Amino acid sequence: MTPHPVRRPEAMDLGPARELLWSAVHQGDEHGAAAVVLDALESSGEAETVLLDLIAPVQAKVGTEWAANRLTVAQEHTATAIHERVIAVLAHRPESRGESPGGPRVTVACVDGEWHALPARLLAEVLRLRGWRVDFLGAHVPTPHLIAHLHRTGPRAVALSSSIPTHLPTAHMAVTACQAAGVPVIAGGAAFGPDGRYARALGADGWAPDARGAAAVLERGLDRPGPPAFQQTVEGLPHLADQEYTIVAATTHQLVKQTLADLEDRFEPMRRYTERQRRHTAEDLAHIVEYLATSLYVADEQLFTRFVLWTADILTARHVPARSLDPALDLLALQLKDFPRACRTLAHAREALAERTPLTKIPGPGKPA
Repeated sequence: MTPHPVRRPEAMDLGPARELLWSAVHQGDEHGAAAVVLDALESSGEAETVLLDLIAPVQAKVGTEWAANRLTVAQEHTATAIHERVIAVLAHRPESRGESPGGPRVTVACVDGEWHALPARLLAEVLRLRGWRVDFLGAHVPTPHLIAHLHRTGPRAVALSSSIPTHLPTAHMAVTACQAAGVPVIAGGAAFGPDGRYARALGADGWAPDARGAAAVLERGLDRPGPPAFQQTVEGLPHLADQEYTIVAATTHQLVKQTLADLEDRFEPMRRYTERQRRHTAEDLAHIVEYLATSLYVADEQLFTRFVLWTADILTARHVPARSLDPALDLLALQLKDFPRACRTLAHAREALAERTPLTKIPGPGKPA
């Protein structure tokens, strides 16, 4: 049996509804948010439109506002929790029921360590609306448990979600394990790159930039992988033979500790840091090393450079001197002088930082974006 055909609603202006929903989640008003979403559902008659053209854009704005330091972490978590609960309300409305008992089965899950489950939840609900039988496993699914579920349920495909690029090595293990179990994988989420380049590098059978695209790919069908495809995936990253990723990943704690100690001599303002500021600096350095390791894993210097420039913007928005990034990268390069790929990656990021004069700033409240 094939999934239900998708009705294409007429264009609908959801701009006012987005403003109302943003205001509600910004204020932590769950009942107000639910009222906005249900009103939009009544007006459009299309739950998929409400999910993807109303809730999803507002959730994206939540992330943007946090990055610009206009939302606290607590506010960001509150807004996300409200969206999750509103999606649950929406999913149980009679207008939103589309799952067919005889429909094809699909598993939707986040990779191990990935706690950003809302994108996967949106996909799960869209697939249900289109007639799929969906097993939504949620956030942070350890690969052995995922594979056990596949053996028990025999789905047509796995939709694997990840938002954070540092989970790509773990995603690779999940992809190959699913394929070894005979189940094809479609990958999605920001971690896999805007054009899906990392999904392809890790051997995924499909990729899509959003839930509509993923549903379309699944409806067209993915070929079940065999042993040759699995072998190709394993051999698809020959650069890992140089052991740079393995060693950098294994020595993250040591690299962070040494860089933190040396940075105090190189960056004079650090000598006046409070204990809290030093702790945050150590956390930032740990993220830098993790992203460096991930860049080595997928052999893409741009992944690391994008993260460093994003970090510079985050620091600037929080009135922290982003110029401290350059000496930190230099100190890491000194420790990794015998690792040519790591040194090239660090040098590329330093060059990109130097080209920002001054560093790009995220607009403050009331300023044009």
